[in-house]
Amino acid sequence: MSAENLPKPSVKTPQVQTFGCRLNVYESEVMKTHAKDAGMEDAIIFNTCAVTAEAERQARQAIRKARRENPDAKIIVTGCSAQIKPEIYADMPEVDQVIGNDLKLKAETWKGEPPAQKVTVNDIMSVRETAGHLLEGFEGHARAFIQVQNGCDHRCTFCIIPYGRGNSRSVPMDEIITQIRKLVQQGYNEIVLSGVDVTSYGKDLAGEPTLGHMMKQIFAQVPEMPRLRLSSLDPVEIDADLWELIATEPRLMPHLHLSVQAGDDMILKRMKRRHLRQDVIDVCRRARALRPDMVFGADIIAGFPTETDDMFHNSLKLVEECDLTFLHVFPYSPRVGTPAAKMPQVDGALRKERAAQLRALGDVQLSRFLSRHASGMAQVVIEQGKIGRTAHFAEVILDSDNAMGTLLNVEIQGVQGHKLIGKAVA
Repeated sequence: MSAENLPKPSVKTPQVQTFGCRLNVYESEVMKTHAKDAGMEDAIIFNTCAVTAEAERQARQAIRKARRENPDAKIIVTGCSAQIKPEIYADMPEVDQVIGNDLKLKAETWKGEPPAQKVTVNDIMSVRETAGHLLEGFEGHARAFIQVQNGCDHRCTFCIIPYGRGNSRSVPMDEIITQIRKLVQQGYNEIVLSGVDVTSYGKDLAGEPTLGHMMKQIFAQVPEMPRLRLSSLDPVEIDADLWELIATEPRLMPHLHLSVQAGDDMILKRMKRRHLRQDVIDVCRRARALRPDMVFGADIIAGFPTETDDMFHNSLKLVEECDLTFLHVFPYSPRVGTPAAKMPQVDGALRKERAAQLRALGDVQLSRFLSRHASGMAQVVIEQGKIGRTAHFAEVILDSDNAMGTLLNVEIQGVQGHKLIGKAVA
C-alpha cells in the first residue's frame, strides 16, 4: 500500500498521493483535473485506502511529512479511509479539509469558496449512480485505468470497503466506450478496467448487461485499442460472454487476477465468500483449457480469525494446485465494525509469519513462471525507461530506454531476479 507521486519540497500544481487500489489511481486523476481546473495550485490531496490498518498508518505518516515539507500548502484528505473515519483526519492539525468518497469526484466540490466546515462527507449508501469522467491521460502511468463500476452489494465479514464505497453501481456502456476511445486516441496502448466488484457490472443498468457483454462492445467499437486488461475478478461470477472473450479475443490480456482470499472451505464460509476452493480450481482449469498461456494473480489473506495451521496449509496448497503466479498477500487486519473483528483472532505474529510464507511461495511461483518464459518473443508496454510489462504482466528489463507507454516487440533473453531481460526488435 505505498503512496505514489510523493510531494516535492515546493508545491506549484495540485498533487495527489494515491494509496490502495487501481480504482483509486483512476479517481486521483479525476481529482487532479478538477483541482487544476479550480486553480488549486497549492493543494496536496491524499486519496486514502481502508483495506488495512497499515494503509491508514502510511497515509497519516505521509500527511505529516507533507505538512513539514509544505507548510503553506492546502492539505485535503479523501478516499475510503476518510469516508469511513473522517474524524481521524479532521483531528489532525496538518489537515485543512476532509472530503467524502462520492463528493471527491464532483467538479463542483473543488470550485468556489471552501466550505466553512472542515469535514464534507455524505451518506455513501445513498449514492445510486456512478458517472464516467473524460480524462486526457494518467500522469506518470503507462496504462490508463477506467472506472466501470463502484461499490459492492456483498458483505464479506472481513471487509470495510462497502462502507467507504457504498452499494454497487455501474458506469453506462456508452460513457465507458467514449472514455476508452479518447484515451486510445491520446496514445494509450493498454486500458485497465477497474472497479470494486467488476463482475457485478450492469445489474443496476437497463437491460442488465454483463461485464462480458460490455467488454464485447468495447472490442467492437474501439477496434484500434491494442490491449485490454481486467482488474480483480470474483472467481464464480465470470459470465458467458467473458468466457467467450477469454477463448477468442487476443486483445484481452492472458492475465486474470482472482479475489481468492483463502484456500480453505471453512475459512471461506466464515469470510462469507461466494466461492469454495474447488471453484477456484475449476475456474483456473477452464481458463487454461480455453487459453493455455493464461496466468493468474490472486488476493490472499493470511491469518483470518479461527484459521488453524491445517486451514492455512490449504491456502498454500491451492496456490500450487492452481499454479497462481502473482500473489497479493495481506496479513489479516481487523476492521472495526466488521463481523470478523469479533471472531477469535489469530496471534498477530503468527499472521505475519503466515503472510511471509505465502509471499515466499509467491516468489517461488513467479520464478517458475519466468523460467518458462525466459526465451522467445513478447509484446511489451513500457512503464518507464528500460522497464516494461508483457501481456502476462511479467516485468521486463530492456537494453535501452524507451518512451513511457510505447508498445514494443521484445526478444526475451533470460531472467534476472524476478524480472525477464530482453531486447527490443524492429
